[in-house]
Amino acid sequence: MRLQAALLPDGKRLHLQHGPIDLIIGADGDRAAAFAAAEGRFATILEELVTELPLLRAEMDKHSPCPVESVAKRMDRAMRPFCGGSFVTRMAAVAGSVADEVLEAMQNGAELRRAYVNNGGDIALHLTPGTRFTLAMAGHDGRDLGRIEIRASDPVRGIATSGRHGRSLSLGIADSVTVLAGSAAEADAAATLIVNAVDLPDHPAVTRRPACHIVDDSDLGDRPAVTHCDTLDDRHVDLALSKGLARAQEFLDRRLIFGAALFLQSDCRATQTRNFSIIHRNKAHA
Repeated sequence: MRLQAALLPDGKRLHLQHGPIDLIIGADGDRAAAFAAAEGRFATILEELVTELPLLRAEMDKHSPCPVESVAKRMDRAMRPFCGGSFVTRMAAVAGSVADEVLEAMQNGAELRRAYVNNGGDIALHLTPGTRFTLAMAGHDGRDLGRIEIRASDPVRGIATSGRHGRSLSLGIADSVTVLAGSAAEADAAATLIVNAVDLPDHPAVTRRPACHIVDDSDLGDRPAVTHCDTLDDRHVDLALSKGLARAQEFLDRRLIFGAALFLQSDCRATQTRNFSIIHRNKAHA
């Protein structure tokens, strides 16, 4: 499990991979210095996370002790505002926190006009005046779901996507939820919890298994993770999305996020359209 680093064929992006962490990094400015800083910081991140893994996987509340290592501290800070209502562990923010950490190292090590660190769809952004970042949203089946555009004048510096088709287990049935926030860690945390809210408990179309039966060391323990969801009628799709949208609106009202787009089968919802250009619509919303 050695760290791998390589420039992609365009020469403008760096690929870093170590164990389960897989980053695509772009930078405009002093690219060589930025990539060197990114690789240098990335070299020890996995080892640092492993040293505190039991704490990071444990259910947390407002009285939980704070981790020691830098990325773990980011995970803790991102999750603290969400304690108290739902089951949470710091692992809900791990991908975004890694992206934020590597981006900060790049900012400290190089003069940059624009930069991003993409950790499997959880993206940390650096934008200077006059720059912007655009991203296509795609469904798990490759369908075009729309576009995201972030301008330097926007407060958004983190984008994260979560869902039952993603890398992590999900307690909800959303195909995907994309969240915009002030950091990738904050977006990652919120996306996970919004996905969990898009749910139809006890619906016969939804298949679940204890998370620990799917992944031995899952931080979800024996909680029922969604493994399959058959086609739902429009009424139940609307009901599930409405629950998720209510959770997203709560986070928006608390200023924990700046926007969210939620997708389930033939439908979608969004809290705002300034940064989202939604293409994917069902017949009822065409």
